[in-house]
Amino acid sequence: MRIRRTSAALSALTALALVLAGCSGSDDDPAATAEQDSPLTEYFNAVYGGDLSPEEQERQFAEQQAEREELVAQCMQDQGFEYTPDTQSSSFSAGDGTEWEPDDREWVSQYGYGAVESPFSDEGQPEEQEYVDPNGDYVATLSESEQMAFYEALYGPQPTEEEAMSEEVSYEYDWETAGCQGSAQHEVEGEDVSQSEEFKPLFDAINELYEGMASWPGMAELDAEWSACMDAAGHGGFATQVDAQNSVYDDLNEMYESTEPTEDGEMAAEPDQAARDALAEREVELALADLDCREETDYRDRATEISNEAEQQFVDDHESELEAMKAAAEQD
Repeated sequence: MRIRRTSAALSALTALALVLAGCSGSDDDPAATAEQDSPLTEYFNAVYGGDLSPEEQERQFAEQQAEREELVAQCMQDQGFEYTPDTQSSSFSAGDGTEWEPDDREWVSQYGYGAVESPFSDEGQPEEQEYVDPNGDYVATLSESEQMAFYEALYGPQPTEEEAMSEEVSYEYDWETAGCQGSAQHEVEGEDVSQSEEFKPLFDAINELYEGMASWPGMAELDAEWSACMDAAGHGGFATQVDAQNSVYDDLNEMYESTEPTEDGEMAAEPDQAARDALAEREVELALADLDCREETDYRDRATEISNEAEQQFVDDHESELEAMKAAAEQD
């Protein structure tokens, strides 16, 4: 089993998690709650390594990182450069025990949906050690043209500043043009099934499944009951449960987008603290009303039953493709 990179399918899973538990998730993965006891669980686990414990995931990541960097070092040496393996350039955390409990009243009373404030905020977290590039001193001895050649060998050709700023130019990752890093990653992790052209129609179908969740049998009726409850509680205007929490994230994004840049013109300043506090207060009030209405309508259990039925139908319709994807993902 290999840990795979995320794909569009995970965004669909995250959307489902929002429906089932108000942006809920396990301690380790926001999509895990949506997957639990789901007919599609075994297939997602095969692709994304969800059947590994947090400790196993962290150990596997460290081993793969070390193996990748040794391959990168050999590749760079073959192209005439010195390279010291960098095992601190990336990190992986499968969970630190921090609780995410959107169905717990005490938790919701403190964090709401976890948008403005959350248990994962930087406050109270251990300070990260400053990163030191083990190849920094060597690169500094190279001329400007040699430095450009070094990084092109390491990462592949990079877009010009004009291309990077252009909204008309888009880039898709291709390990064959991603230098020594790309070839090393491909050798260690193998083919990323979630990015494979062979299984693209299947992942597109999975996304369509979750994007159409509002039309699943029973979901419209459930959302209507929840919406009526919210309206009676003085929080009308939300057609679905996801709409309520999304309204907070939309307001928070708008708050950051409207801030004035700092003097250097590069970094956006933090939003006004009073405005953040006001939004946090509204968020908690809305989330508590949402929680009340979810409890009143038995939203979580009913939504889980609805989603499981929709997924089981999907499995029945696409079993051969799903089994082929699972087999490909489990190949070492």
